[in-house]
Amino acid sequence: MARIELVDLTKHYKQGKNLVRALDGVSLTIERGEFVSVVGRSGSGKTTLLDLLGLLLKPTSGRVVIDGVDTSDLRFQEFNLLPTLNALENVMLPLRYRRGKDPQGKARALQLLEAVDLADRMDHKPAELSGGQAQRVAIARSMINNPALVLGDEPTGEVDSETSMQLIDLMRKMNRERGVTFVIVTHDMEIAGRTDRMIRLKDGHVLSDERVSMQTAHV
Repeated sequence: MARIELVDLTKHYKQGKNLVRALDGVSLTIERGEFVSVVGRSGSGKTTLLDLLGLLLKPTSGRVVIDGVDTSDLRFQEFNLLPTLNALENVMLPLRYRRGKDPQGKARALQLLEAVDLADRMDHKPAELSGGQAQRVAIARSMINNPALVLGDEPTGEVDSETSMQLIDLMRKMNRERGVTFVIVTHDMEIAGRTDRMIRLKDGHVLSDERVSMQTAHV
């Protein structure tokens, strides 16, 4: 489980002669094991916030502290499903970037595909999967290294509403059973309503930060 602290976090861009304040002094804490959604209109700073959490961007100022570690000098990488690999190989992909071999890696990948109900699609490549199936492969892959934190940028954005509910229920199940901290950006308020806490951004600032009063997920 991961605890996140954002300390006076800013991200500014130059756009011609204009200064764009994508994030402008955001401070908040996400506790271990929380399931958090970040919402707001386009341009509110949602994706910038997620990219800073994922260390894909460096802040203009301020700090991202994960489990007490200031991440200023760290960098993560982002991987999409590779079209030349089948579902099982895609789930196992992050294992290539670990030090040392993992003799149980393939078995864990198979278990994760079973958990997302895709064991029968393990030999299928992304082009042979539906949008929802590809999303489930991505969720399984995100769990292969037993992460403490999972970040999702519109993880249900490319699928129909029924599949969206299935995906969010799957993430909730992993959150509850494994204690993984989830932070997801979404424009879908029904999806946000299934999280524990909703952070609303506007113009790079936290407009509101509240517990979700009605939990509608059943897993």
